[in-house]
Amino acid sequence: MQKFKNKVAVITGGTNGMGFATAQEFIREGARVIITGRNEERVNSAVAQLGDNAAGIVSDAGKMADISLLQEQVKRYTDKVDVLFVNAGYGKFASVEMVDEAHFDELFNMLVKGTFFTVQQMLPLMGNGSSVILNTSFVTAFGIQYFSVYTAAKSAVQSFIKTFSAECTAKGIRVNGISPGHIKTNIFNNTGLTAEQIDEAVASVIPTLPFGRFGDPLEIAKTVLFLASNDASYIHGAELLVDGGLSNVK
Repeated sequence: MQKFKNKVAVITGGTNGMGFATAQEFIREGARVIITGRNEERVNSAVAQLGDNAAGIVSDAGKMADISLLQEQVKRYTDKVDVLFVNAGYGKFASVEMVDEAHFDELFNMLVKGTFFTVQQMLPLMGNGSSVILNTSFVTAFGIQYFSVYTAAKSAVQSFIKTFSAECTAKGIRVNGISPGHIKTNIFNNTGLTAEQIDEAVASVIPTLPFGRFGDPLEIAKTVLFLASNDASYIHGAELLVDGGLSNVK
């Protein structure tokens, strides 16, 4: 039996990586999925791959002008949202001395302001039994050099899990978070690193991981579907680590 038959899931940043894998899994389980992405060509390509039960919206999670239109754009496809996975985002990393205001604002606009106002836009379409899932990160548990702004932004998202859940309890809306570790995605694509530098960075990280590998986007997707399902009906205000033990196993 398909767990999400006749349900609608909205996934921000759904054109690739964790968001795209999650969209595929929701569709396999019977849901209709609406994805967002910043680039029209990539949105259209992702929707074509996902098939008839998918729709796409061009929307930049870092721009309030786009976010303010999101509710009306989603209402073109549905009058209710059962699952919201706030996933859009990427990383930029630099030393404290090298971070400028543009770097700071870019990450906070996308990850913090984008998350907050995306949830604000979608809540009127969500009702009793629906679920909000925020994408945080394992980096909030550590002090990692060059990650100061990214970690601070993700820590703010982490705090939203608790505050949003407190407000949504009376509405019957569960709010949880997923904290991915190192996952095979394009997170490094906006860092300014060359392909060779990215490969070197990945190679340097792998020996530090308990299982000696990056996680697969599908492993994140499966966890998101669990949190959104009735199997997790008594999980609320929680954050699940999906980092292969990196935060706890040494």
